[in-house]
Amino acid sequence: MRRLRLVSDAFPGDPGLDAAVSRVLLERVADGESPETLRLYVPDRLVAFGSRDAVHPEYPRARRAAEAAGFGCYLRLAGGRAAVFHEHTIAFAWAAPSAEPRGTIEARFAEIGEILIEALGSLGVDARRGEIPGEYCPGSSSINAAGRTKLAGIGQRLIRGAAHVGGVLVVDRPDLVNRALKPVYGAFGYDWNPAATGAVASEVAADVATVAAAVRAAFAERHHLEPGAVDSATLDRARSLRRGAAR
Repeated sequence: MRRLRLVSDAFPGDPGLDAAVSRVLLERVADGESPETLRLYVPDRLVAFGSRDAVHPEYPRARRAAEAAGFGCYLRLAGGRAAVFHEHTIAFAWAAPSAEPRGTIEARFAEIGEILIEALGSLGVDARRGEIPGEYCPGSSSINAAGRTKLAGIGQRLIRGAAHVGGVLVVDRPDLVNRALKPVYGAFGYDWNPAATGAVASEVAADVATVAAAVRAAFAERHHLEPGAVDSATLDRARSLRRGAAR
């Protein structure tokens, strides 16, 4: 059983810092400066754009559409198309050391998928791994409810010596996800089906605190969790990275 530092630090009103913290944690874990770390937290209303979105010619218009819908914007470490975070979701960012990160991609997808399925199953959700036709930010490692609606999206970012596994689990208010995605995906011209957007609370009676506790318990079955916080060295480097990106 590996030791895993668990932190719940969030940075309300500062999506740039939020993204920078996850990036710096990944780098510090790769360099052996920080232990393997899982961030599990409640985010702001944000549209997290992927690297493919950022090179799309309509990216500026999509950002403006997200902001007009009341959502902040940032570029996330992992994932393909835009995804949505809000106060009724749970964000996760897992920085894990790995000597061969590219050779263990599927093992990490399988493990986080199993953890989320176990957590949701403990609450009575028929959670499964796999892509739903028409889902936003489609991927074979998505977590769905009974093969009907998407509950969580998962992505990875690899660097030498470590891997980042990140994503979002929608607990409630799937309408907020669609509120942001309709104009954003419209700007990009992405084909999707808003009816494929789901939430845990649409399946069972649950709130963010209950689901977060279930996810922590599922992680604790596999790893020794050590409560902690984002340390000052990580925050200082993240603030510097954010300032550099703003120039």
